[in-house]
Amino acid sequence: MQFVKDLEDRLLFAVPKKGRIYQTCIELLKGCDIHFNRSSRQDIALCTNLPIALVFLPAADIAKYVGEGNVDLGITGQDIVAESQVEDKIRELLELDFGQCRLSVEVPMNGPCQTLESLVGKRIVTSFVHTTTKLFAPLDAAAGKTTSIKHVSGSVEAACALGLADGIVDLVETGESMRAAGLHDIHDLMETQSVLIANRKSHHVELIEKITSRVRGVLTAHQYVLCTYNVERKNLSATSLITPGRLGPTVASLDSHDGWVAVSAMISVKEKGHIMDRLTESGATDIMVMAFTNCRV
Repeated sequence: MQFVKDLEDRLLFAVPKKGRIYQTCIELLKGCDIHFNRSSRQDIALCTNLPIALVFLPAADIAKYVGEGNVDLGITGQDIVAESQVEDKIRELLELDFGQCRLSVEVPMNGPCQTLESLVGKRIVTSFVHTTTKLFAPLDAAAGKTTSIKHVSGSVEAACALGLADGIVDLVETGESMRAAGLHDIHDLMETQSVLIANRKSHHVELIEKITSRVRGVLTAHQYVLCTYNVERKNLSATSLITPGRLGPTVASLDSHDGWVAVSAMISVKEKGHIMDRLTESGATDIMVMAFTNCRV
């Protein structure tokens, strides 16, 4: 009873309990300064610095729980949101830039079915029954056939080799598992990644906005670094074009060196090497790059 009472008035935040994005989610929570203690067998953890309870659930169930209002906030894949049919019940707050993959139709490389049309009326197995049915419904209607679409969880790639299916619909990340099973993809249903979602009717509006802001800050910190350098003022216009920052570079005069300024600006992590080369060519010196752990922009 005490534990149930402890959950009262807390925002319930669903996080994948295991799988390929679990550790990334945990690091994201740490970056958001969400403190909690969780034992290995515990699926609910109370946050110690915010009125939040983390609920660790199978990733495939999170969209449904958020959509039905059992939890307020969650991290899951866009593919799971589509499969759970809850788009009208949730708000997609942020794309999280991890867990990227494709939901694809896959068939044996040397099999007789190499197009979507050739799979009509055949056997498909997948854990994405709703999404697959939506894809094949108009094709079935046009051909006057019925494609068999059955739910299989776990090792979907083995279904064709075992003679259970003529094709599968599954997530493709690197494609290694697909090729190892002798399959290749012939059609992409969607590109997907992890997203932060919220129930539309949650009454924790302010706290959801706070968490969203923190997550956005962590994502921005991963995308940018702070670049600082010294440059003669006569070259400032050239270097400012290289490091325009978000609203403009921060510029301060150097008291000990007339005609010189210190500049700082946010730059893209992916472009930092190229930017530093260009700054050097434009006369900048003492160039340094520093990482963020979090920020607000």
